[in-house]
Amino acid sequence: MLLTVDVGNSHTVSGVFYDQTLIHQWRLKSDRDRTADELAIRYHSLFQMEGIQKDEITGFIIGSVVPTLETSWISFAAKHFTNCTTPPIAVTHQTDTGITVLTENPAEVGADRIVNAVAAWNHYKTALLVIDFGTAITFDCVSRKGEYLGGTIHPGIGISLDALADRTAKLPRIDINETPESVIGNTTVSAIRSGILHGFGGMIDRMVSLLSREMVPAGEKINIIATGGMAGLVAPFSSSLDTIDPLLTLTGLRLIHERNQK
Repeated sequence: MLLTVDVGNSHTVSGVFYDQTLIHQWRLKSDRDRTADELAIRYHSLFQMEGIQKDEITGFIIGSVVPTLETSWISFAAKHFTNCTTPPIAVTHQTDTGITVLTENPAEVGADRIVNAVAAWNHYKTALLVIDFGTAITFDCVSRKGEYLGGTIHPGIGISLDALADRTAKLPRIDINETPESVIGNTTVSAIRSGILHGFGGMIDRMVSLLSREMVPAGEKINIIATGGMAGLVAPFSSSLDTIDPLLTLTGLRLIHERNQK
């Protein structure tokens, strides 16, 4: 079994693959102060609930944007997963991923962005955009040759809602899971909900248009893949998203691990 771990700023998503099938998945908060021993306690409980023995884990890979947690995870894996056929893998720009990173400074590209690009490229083998709805919203551009070109970074939906509530005197913190009845909000809550959902949907469409224009000749189609916790929330308000794949990052980690096994 392979344990894959995607450590984000807000949440950590982990999954266990048996062969190429994801059989278990967990989504937990990312606690930057968590130690290797604390991770061991937590995952011992999760494994126990699913009937997994730690000796059954024969591979481990992590993609992390939180350096302190990456260190804890690697220490935890090295100590407790003693049946791994290779040492624990932490994805960086130097990892053999099968794609070439063409940015000015590849070292500053987040592991999650590289991993998403790998998963999408392996599936489509065409020019594509990956949009990840996380703490930040990232657009990642991959050429038809499988080259990671770069992209854009935007404040995420959660950050925007927090800023409205924290930096204004009267605007409340709201739940945006409900669909706005109209674009014109006739209450404060409906106005915020409409502004967030229609606004981010419009931003997605505009950025897809601009990035596509730079990536491919006019009229040529590129694939648009969305992932991340809030992708499904924004999708109805955008006309650009072709596919929503909530497992994109874990799949990318699996593919990179397989490549490095060979």
